[in-house]
Amino acid sequence: MTDHRPPSPHSSKRVLALCGGVGGAKLARGLNDLITQPGNLTITVNTGDDFEHLGLNICPDLDSVVYALADKNDRERGWGRAGETWHCLESLKELGAESWFALGDRDLAMHLERSHRLRSGQTLSDVTAHICRQLGIRAQVIPMSNNPVRTVLHTNEGALAFQDYFVRKMGKPKVESLTYTGADTAQPQADLMARLADPELDAIVICPSNPQLSIEPILALNGVREALRVSKVPVVAVSPLIGGKAVKGPAAKIMQELEIPVDSTGIAQVYLDFINGVVIDQADELDAAYVSVPTVVTQTLMKSPEDALSLAQATLEFADTLRLEATQTK
Repeated sequence: MTDHRPPSPHSSKRVLALCGGVGGAKLARGLNDLITQPGNLTITVNTGDDFEHLGLNICPDLDSVVYALADKNDRERGWGRAGETWHCLESLKELGAESWFALGDRDLAMHLERSHRLRSGQTLSDVTAHICRQLGIRAQVIPMSNNPVRTVLHTNEGALAFQDYFVRKMGKPKVESLTYTGADTAQPQADLMARLADPELDAIVICPSNPQLSIEPILALNGVREALRVSKVPVVAVSPLIGGKAVKGPAAKIMQELEIPVDSTGIAQVYLDFINGVVIDQADELDAAYVSVPTVVTQTLMKSPEDALSLAQATLEFADTLRLEATQTK
C-alpha cells in the first residue's frame, strides 16, 4: 500500500545528535525515522566504553546505535541483538576463558568484522561507515574519535575501567570522580567538527544518555564543548531521568554520588554552558519552574519505535521554537 501521508516538516532537517547506548540509541532511532533525507542526520557516538576482550575490539555504544537503526536490537534487554543465542559463551566457560562479558553469537560477528578491519589499517570511522552501508542505515553514524579515549571511574574501590565498574562490579562502587584518559590528545572525528560548524545545521540534540558516562567523554575532546558554546543553532538536551530515576543504568546513582541534583535541574546544570533548552518527562513537570533554561514537557519513556519517533518530533519542534524565539529577540 502506498503511503499518502504528507512528508514530515522535519524530514529534511540537518541534525547532529550526541549519543551513548540504550536510551540514546532509542532516540537516535526516532530521529532516523523522522529525518528521511539520507546523510542529514549525524549521530556522534561515545567510544569511552570501548575495550578489547578476547582479542576483539568491542564498541558497546556504537553497536547499540547501529543495531537500533538497523532494527536488529533486543528491545527487551535494551542492548545486544534480537534473537541472540549464547553457544560460544557457553563453550568459552567450558574452556575456562573469561566469560564475565556476555558475547552473543550474533553479536560476535560484529566484533570479528570490526577487529579484522581495524587490524588491516582501517579507522574506526571507516569500519563504522562500512557496517552502516551493509545494514542499509541512511544516517551518518560516527565514533566521537578515531583515537582511543577511555572512561575511568575513581571509586572507593580504586580506579576502575568502565567495563570493570559497569559489568564486573555491577556499578556498585561509589564514584568519587571520573577521568577520560586520552581525551586531551585525541582528535575529535572530523565529520563531528564539520557538522558543528555547518551553517545549514538546524539543531543539535543531546540524547537521553548517561551524562557522565556517555556524553561527557565526547565533550572532553578538544574543541567540542567550545564549538557547542558558540553554536548558532539550538542545542537541546533530552533528560535521561524520569521521576528522579534513570530508566536504565547508573546515571541517577552517579549523579547523586557526585552531588549533582538527581532531577531535571541537575541535567541542565551539567550542560548549562551550552544548552538552550531541556526536554523533560511529564512526571517531572514541576521541575520546569526551577530549570534555568527553557523546558518542554512530554513523554520521554520510549517503550516502542513509535514512542521514540514521537519524542524525536517533540524535540525538534522544541528546537524550532527556540530558534524562532532567538530570531524575534534579536
